[in-house]
Amino acid sequence: MSEQLIVEWPDAGICVLRMNRPDSYNALSRALLARMIEAVEAAPAEGARVLVLAANGPGFCSGADLKERRGLSEDEKYAHNRQINALANAIAQSPLCTIAAVGGLALGGGLEIALACDLRFAAEGVSMGLTETRLGIIPGAGGTQRLPRVVGAARALELMFAGEPIQAEKAGEWGLVNDVVAPDRLMERVLDYARLVARRSPRTGAILKQVVRRGLESDLAGGLEIEREAIVGLLKSEDYAEGLAAFAEKRTPAFK
Repeated sequence: MSEQLIVEWPDAGICVLRMNRPDSYNALSRALLARMIEAVEAAPAEGARVLVLAANGPGFCSGADLKERRGLSEDEKYAHNRQINALANAIAQSPLCTIAAVGGLALGGGLEIALACDLRFAAEGVSMGLTETRLGIIPGAGGTQRLPRVVGAARALELMFAGEPIQAEKAGEWGLVNDVVAPDRLMERVLDYARLVARRSPRTGAILKQVVRRGLESDLAGGLEIEREAIVGLLKSEDYAEGLAAFAEKRTPAFK
């Protein structure tokens, strides 16, 4: 059996986790989920500054492996759902900049793991949606909470009530994806951006991500206080000192 997940390092500081179940549109089997959670959690210690989720074949991810799920007990079905949720949470909680390179359809749990990423770039024409209502269930790996925070409650409900996917172009209009490019340019676009981020301070990036996420869970006054507290520490940091020195000396900073 081929590896269900391929780990690539196309450049220094950039880790690509490539799902490799093309015949099933990269459906999330229990084995694939376990391997992805392990890889996401290990990436920072292995030197990654940016984490990219990508896939082989015509689909980014079709969601839970329903063929596998049909043979599971009720307890095992719930555990499978919790495993998808654990992957989404691991991605969301990663200190790295996380990017979904959506080169094919992203449905159900597949879109939910993309929503857990900080950024999403999609190929023209791909279908994206939370289609769970077709099966008489609701999104259960963060979709009901993360999608409204990205596109607003009305559009999120429009997508989820109908259970019908939308095309990447509309997803771009809604703000669900950051950019839509030709299929043969998708990874080039993602890696160009990833290289830019990888040159920045990883500590600063991790704090920036935390400040934004915590601020969204607070009111404006609370968010501004979270920002102020973060700035106090960063003004004293070695990376900020290096950034100032590099600016004065007209060179590229060497962040730690």
